[in-house]
Amino acid sequence: MDKDITTQRPGPSAPLADRVALVAGATRGAGRALAVELGRAGATVYVTGRTTRGHASEVGRTTETIEETAELVTAAGGTGTAVPTDHLDEDRVRALVERVERERGRLDILVNDLWGGEHLLVGSVFGKKSWETPLADGLRILDLGVRSHIITAALALPLLIRSDAPLHVEVTDGTARYNRRYRENLYYDLATNAPLRIAFGLGEELAEFGGTAVAVTPGFLRSEQMLSHFAVREENWREAVAQDPHFGIAESPYYLARAVAALAADPRRAERWNGRSTSSAELARTYGVRDVDGSRPDAWAYFEDVVHGGKDACADDYR
Repeated sequence: MDKDITTQRPGPSAPLADRVALVAGATRGAGRALAVELGRAGATVYVTGRTTRGHASEVGRTTETIEETAELVTAAGGTGTAVPTDHLDEDRVRALVERVERERGRLDILVNDLWGGEHLLVGSVFGKKSWETPLADGLRILDLGVRSHIITAALALPLLIRSDAPLHVEVTDGTARYNRRYRENLYYDLATNAPLRIAFGLGEELAEFGGTAVAVTPGFLRSEQMLSHFAVREENWREAVAQDPHFGIAESPYYLARAVAALAADPRRAERWNGRSTSSAELARTYGVRDVDGSRPDAWAYFEDVVHGGKDACADDYR
C-alpha cells in the first residue's frame, strides 16, 4: 500500500464532513479503502470486521485488522471507529446500529462490503460443479456473501432512512451486464448476483425517502490477499503479470473507493444511480477519478472484449 494514499489530509472542502457512514466489512481490500476515502472526504466512519489485533477470522490473515482501518480513516482526515462485528450474528449487528444511533444519532451512508470467502473459492468452488462442492462450503459462501448483507441491511435501514439523503452501497464482484454469464459455480454465481438484486430492490424501497441504493464492483482488484497470492507488493505489482497476463488490468482498492466517495458527495446521485449496477471504471469516468498511478482501468470491458470476445488487444489498451 502506498503510504501517501492513507496519510494525505483532506482538502479545505470536505464534502462529507457532516455525514456518518458505516462500512461493513472494512478489514482489508475494497472495504478498507472505501472507509479511508469516505474519511478523507470528512465523514465519520464506523468500520466493522471480524479480524482484530486479538482475534483472526476464518480468512486466516492477521496482517490487517479493523483497528488499523479505523486509524487509517482518522489519519486521512475523518473520524474512524472500529467495532468488531460478525454480521451473521443478529444481536451484534443490532448492538452496532444501536451504538451508531446512541453516539451519532444518525446514519447517512451504509456500505455492505461483507465477504471473506476467498479461501472457500480456492478450495471448494473454482473448477468444480455445484454437486462437487461440499454442501457446507457452498452454504457458507451464501452466508458470507448474501445472508450477512441482508441481516445488515434489515437492521441498519431503519436508522439510515432518517437521513435527509440515505445512501446504501452494495459491493459485489461483477456488473449486472457481466454477471449475465455464469460465474463458474452455482454458489459463487448466487453470491455475486444477490447484491445486484439487493441494490435494485432497495432502490425501489428507498426512493420515497429520497434515498439511493447502488451496486458497485471493482475490477481485477489488487487487494492485500491478491498481492500476497502473487508474492508482490503494491510498489512492484506489475511483476505479477508474468504469472497472469490478465493482472495487467488490475486496479488498486482506492480506485473504486475514490469513485464511491465522489458518488456519495453527488447531490444528483439518486437520479443517476438509484437501483443500478455500476463499476469503478464507469464511476471514474463520470466523476473524473483516477487510480493511484494516474490510470483509469476498465477491467470489465477488457474481460468482455479480450478475454471472452477474442479481441486482439492487451491490458494496457484498457488503462
